[in-house]
Amino acid sequence: MSHSPSPENLAFDNQQDFGDACPLEGANEAFMLEQGVQLGPLFRTFHLHLTGCKCDVHSNFIDQNALPPPQTEALPTDWTPYETQVAFETAEFLYTCNQMSAGQIDTLLNLWAAMLIKHNDSPPFTSHHDLYETIDLTPLGDVSWQTFSMSYSGTRPAENVLPWMTAEYDVWFHNPHLLVHNMLSNPDFATEIEYVPYWDYTDDNKHCYKNFLSGDWAWKQADLETHRSTFVPLIIGSDKTTVSVATGHTEYHLLYLSIGNIFNRVWHAHHNGVVLVGFLAIPKSTKKHLDDKDFRNFCHQMFHSSLAKIFKPVKLNMMVPDVVCRPDSHYWRIIYRLGPYITDYPEQVALSGVVQNWCPKCLNNRKNLDGDGLPLLQCREHTDLLVQELPHIHLWHEYGIIQEVMPFMNDFPQADIHELLSPDILHQIIKGTFKDHLVNWVEQYLLLTHRASHAAEIMDDIDQRIVAVAPFTGLWHFPEGCGFKQWTGDDSKALMKVYLPTISGHVPQDVVCTFSAFLDFCYIVRRDTLMEDDLTQLQDVLSHFHQYHEIFKTMGVVLNFSYLHQHSLKHYSLMIRLYGAPNGLCSSITESKHIKAVKEPWCHSSRYKALGQMLLTNQRLDKIAAARSDFEAHGMLQGSCMSNALWALRKSNGELLDNSEDEDKDNNDADNALQARPDHLCLNEPQNQTAEGDVVDIIDGPYIQAHVELATAPVLGHSPNVHALMLNLDLPTLPTMIQQFLHNQLHIGNDKPPKFDPAMAPA
Repeated sequence: MSHSPSPENLAFDNQQDFGDACPLEGANEAFMLEQGVQLGPLFRTFHLHLTGCKCDVHSNFIDQNALPPPQTEALPTDWTPYETQVAFETAEFLYTCNQMSAGQIDTLLNLWAAMLIKHNDSPPFTSHHDLYETIDLTPLGDVSWQTFSMSYSGTRPAENVLPWMTAEYDVWFHNPHLLVHNMLSNPDFATEIEYVPYWDYTDDNKHCYKNFLSGDWAWKQADLETHRSTFVPLIIGSDKTTVSVATGHTEYHLLYLSIGNIFNRVWHAHHNGVVLVGFLAIPKSTKKHLDDKDFRNFCHQMFHSSLAKIFKPVKLNMMVPDVVCRPDSHYWRIIYRLGPYITDYPEQVALSGVVQNWCPKCLNNRKNLDGDGLPLLQCREHTDLLVQELPHIHLWHEYGIIQEVMPFMNDFPQADIHELLSPDILHQIIKGTFKDHLVNWVEQYLLLTHRASHAAEIMDDIDQRIVAVAPFTGLWHFPEGCGFKQWTGDDSKALMKVYLPTISGHVPQDVVCTFSAFLDFCYIVRRDTLMEDDLTQLQDVLSHFHQYHEIFKTMGVVLNFSYLHQHSLKHYSLMIRLYGAPNGLCSSITESKHIKAVKEPWCHSSRYKALGQMLLTNQRLDKIAAARSDFEAHGMLQGSCMSNALWALRKSNGELLDNSEDEDKDNNDADNALQARPDHLCLNEPQNQTAEGDVVDIIDGPYIQAHVELATAPVLGHSPNVHALMLNLDLPTLPTMIQQFLHNQLHIGNDKPPKFDPAMAPA
């Protein structure tokens, strides 16, 4: 039996909803655990107590086969607060897709009005003020911004008080309780959400890990208060981003939120799969005092105090169930828990209260991180005991613990920051181990073993090999090799695919084997579904990596291997068992949100006191996204504005029969007009899938027509003309095919084009 199922396997498509699979009143509660459900090659057993049972609005459990309560259906013409579909799509296009400035919106609306005035008609909005006011009136997605201020309350010097000690720092945030309510009731997630923790097994009783609720951590969260409730883990992420270096090094500290119930792929693809919670404060100080102990402690304490205050609204419902409406309009009892925290290493240090260069997840000493055997894991209870019993100096040097830092998760039940720091494929593997370590070590090896001039020749040859990589789907072209100054995560991922063969012959075989083992590790952890055999293979390739990378120590490139990014690889097997496939908990998810949450709003702000403008922009974007989800759920965005307008016009003129079949047929006439022509190329709807079959990230915005850019100069040695190309391809009909294509292009706007005649067609 294959242990790495293909994406096409129906057992892994997550389209079935098993959220209601819980024991009914009076049923044997052991049924779920013992019987489960057969899903193709997998057998799924559901949690015995966290069963996600339905209830009424008063938290009383109901018959699990009961129909959902009747919904108040909106009329298909109710676009409130927008007047028509055209008005909504215009607002969405101008504000979300095109992000047009206020002045340009006014210019466009004036031109639009000038065209319609002779028809005694007007555009859907009179000005940008009218557009913004309409968006602000949208009742959906309306979670208002809140703020609180913090300042230093410690001892201040008698004179020369530093500015950071007297400043006030504002934190802006959304109520996470309301954000989670919106996510749980979002109809977009109705078929992409799981209600019950589960375990999947193969026929030979081997565990399979995929989405978050398939891991062991969610399974062990039950207690007496949570029986028959739905478990909702809060996935938190934070990251700093710089939006302007030239005009003042403007930084923002973003806080994001998701829930572990939605599928991993939704976090990558859906606009609302990860939501912006708030903007954390960033204290500033002079370079002279950046390393001051009081300033560092103040930054840490403000960070943790801010997080504790922001998530306080959900703390009560970590013990007392919260009644929330489901996407299908039923109600359920929700128990929240703080789940994994997604961030890079500098912030992991701040969150866990450990000293720089120490591991925040285990007890290995920073001077020998890899140690011998499996590392002993840190835990909240052990850290609290050490802080209570040992002096500050001993904690710092022997255990790497900062005594003054109290992790914010200590204020919440069953939350251990050491356990909940998530794996980070982007920074630990792609940027860290590959780019910062292995690629740099190869260059250092060449400089150590060759003269500087010869080493430069070898590195140039490696670059030329990278440049010469043949074009192929999924491979990037690097016109200058790997000699670019600023690497992105995408650059590193693309280079990983071609780097191994380019160094072969220039480095010892053990170096090649080191890269080979590392790449095997990387591609295993990036799989959407991992089986027990995959985890066994993961440990094997990690052992090979540790075996072969000794060559760098032997050749004097490094003195030891006490590197945090490489050390983190040891924790991946355990974290996969706890949280499922790690591609659902990567910092690339939160970093991709920076564009919509910060960078684009910043670019469209006045730059003066930009935060307030950015908060308003994000609120309006949320309202538009929520309105679209609601309109789609009511079937109100079927077809384009043009097709719906033509259908309404024909119906008003009596050209359509009053039956649903004709309505469905004619509703898409405008969209299908060109595709209905037998002599024109028919194009399928765009799919979010690469040619390799991998699901790709959905980019918010309109679809654009694909295009092909031809080479500006002919390639030497290839066919110089059509006749030579016909002979080279052994395709006698090629000239006629080109003639027919040109004929179709010439008459593309003609409803009744002349019949194609090869004798009369352009040559």
